Amino acid sequence: MTEILEYTLKDFKSENEVRWCPGCGDHAVLNSIQKAMATLGVKQEDFAVISGIGCSSRFPYYMSTYGFHTIHGRAAAVASGVKCANPKLCVWEITGDGDGLAIGGNHFIHCIRRNIDLNIILFNNKIYGLTKGQYSPTSDRGAVTKTSPQGTIESPFIPGQLVLGAGGSFFARCVDNNIKHSQEVFEEAAKHQGTSVVEVLQNCVIFNDGIHAEISDPKMREERQIFLKHGEPMIFGNNKDKGLIFDKAVLKVATIGENGITRDDIIIHDVTEPNGYVHQQLIGMKLPDFPVAMGVIRAVKAPVYDQLMEQQIVQVKSKAKITSIDELLGSGNTWVVE
Repeated sequence: MTEILEYTLKDFKSENEVRWCPGCGDHAVLNSIQKAMATLGVKQEDFAVISGIGCSSRFPYYMSTYGFHTIHGRAAAVASGVKCANPKLCVWEITGDGDGLAIGGNHFIHCIRRNIDLNIILFNNKIYGLTKGQYSPTSDRGAVTKTSPQGTIESPFIPGQLVLGAGGSFFARCVDNNIKHSQEVFEEAAKHQGTSVVEVLQNCVIFNDGIHAEISDPKMREERQIFLKHGEPMIFGNNKDKGLIFDKAVLKVATIGENGITRDDIIIHDVTEPNGYVHQQLIGMKLPDFPVAMGVIRAVKAPVYDQLMEQQIVQVKSKAKITSIDELLGSGNTWVVE
């Protein structure tokens, strides 16, 4: 018989005091992930939460699951090892825009390239919070921080573009203050076979307060965010009267009912399209010309590293003439020392 698992958010809360700053977006993300985990039908002891260094990386302490708080930039490497060592585990990597994309950038892209079956939750507040306000790889050009008092002169990484560039099979985006939507996104990420990357637009109340305010303001949510659903037209706006169309192979915003535009002209979202051309454009949309794309943007099927590894091990064992360490040590040329 199949075991029926009934969990609630409380089952995944640890006894440790949550020590993020009051008002930090991390609190909402924690709740969203705990709610998502309770719905997945996975045994509590089969979850593993791995983190690197940064404010977000306190996460394992606040989870009633197995966890590992690792070292700066190495969460993806450790999470990959955990999944490959025990493929039955549901592995979640918690990282930030500094931890994951600066010192950890190399591990980030190679984990995605391999398509290891784990979930990377990338907290993006466009700043180094734990180390007190230095600019990060996602800080906007011109951002004034403690390490860029005259404004940064670098172009920021767009996380989703890195994912697509590394051949990623899953990318989604959500905002910290929309718990219901975030939970839905995390559930979809967990169900995906392969590396799922979820960028969370998260607010740092101390060192970068309001960095996503234009996007996250609940009063403007319907106008400034577009919530994508597979198989549905890309429509947004308070009156659901705006949508995305193609004009000379480029996405553009159109108003339904104007210039002959009807609902039938609005593009249908397809997360499964292997060609990432449209996904790339959706990821790059930004205010004020476009709404910011939210939800699952890409979810395509691709070979999964840890599954292939297991298959390969079985194949090698079935053909191996040596089946133990003793047989290995006794094979080939041997001699006795007296």
